[in-house]
Amino acid sequence: MFFRELNRGKCKTYLLGCERTRHAAIVDPLKENTARYIAIAAYHAFRLDYAIDTHTHADHRSGIWDLAESTDATVVMDRHAPAPHVDLHVSNGDELEVGDLRVKVLFTPGHTPDGISLYVEGHLLTGDTLLINGTGRADFPGGDAGKQYDAITGSLFKLADDTLVFPAHDYRGNRCSTIGREKTTNPRLARHTRDEYIAIMNNLGLPLPDKIQEALQANQTAIEDDSVKFPDVAQLSGVHQASVSELRARLALGNLPIVLDVREVEEYHDELGHIAGSRSIPLRALPNEAGKLENLKQSEIVVVCRAGVRSSTAAAILTALGFEHVTNLKGGMLEWNEAGLSVER
Repeated sequence: MFFRELNRGKCKTYLLGCERTRHAAIVDPLKENTARYIAIAAYHAFRLDYAIDTHTHADHRSGIWDLAESTDATVVMDRHAPAPHVDLHVSNGDELEVGDLRVKVLFTPGHTPDGISLYVEGHLLTGDTLLINGTGRADFPGGDAGKQYDAITGSLFKLADDTLVFPAHDYRGNRCSTIGREKTTNPRLARHTRDEYIAIMNNLGLPLPDKIQEALQANQTAIEDDSVKFPDVAQLSGVHQASVSELRARLALGNLPIVLDVREVEEYHDELGHIAGSRSIPLRALPNEAGKLENLKQSEIVVVCRAGVRSSTAAAILTALGFEHVTNLKGGMLEWNEAGLSVER
């Protein structure tokens, strides 16, 4: 197996490839380094089969879509990933074939709801779930320190002690660790209970990343241009959330809100389907199309997307435009489908 970290900085991007077939995958690429990654792959005569993000990044723009456009690589993320234009959604236990290599997917949420780790031939790419002498923060929207502890101790720490650990970030100049070392020396995990870990993570007091507004919402939406002015953290925090069960109960009683689906057009008709009677206006078009909803400013509107993330952005935008009764469907069409509710396609 060919295996190399490509950035040599605090953000890590990994290229792994089958040396016999020359097929390869790139993991957690940075948008600004796209040309360099393509050049490195070409220099080593690799064909990029997959461009993979281990989670939705908050501190840099993802390069998965640029790489896919330039190389025809398949974009891969966890099934809970909020962004559109993901070619392959994966779940725990899935395997990706990269030539003769088998890359196993481990679902490791907590830093984000869509976190995955990748295991291949004794190498473990942990994303921002398990870091060297640390763990990824769990205070972003959708973060959950308890789920993170469970994923690390119940999945990653079950691997062999000599498994090599390669995180997506490191701020101290480390390149690699092992599962055995992290079990015994990681200051957030070693000899700590689940409750103790949650308390540690809830009291880190870390500042938000400098580029969170530029990076996180852009990565969540895959919107590359300036067609959408993203709401700030305060506006997003003010969005009212409704559960799937709450919306189901209202629809059953005939108390019908306007359901606005802000996914891309192709998603509206994909395997998740859409709620009967919903209106489709993609998020990227919403600022220009909002005028068509002017007569609904006093109506109740429930905004829907794949995972409830893009729709939170849309709900904040509509609220700022004067729509007074806007609610976001928490969990989106993923939770709607998991609840076994009917959809149209």
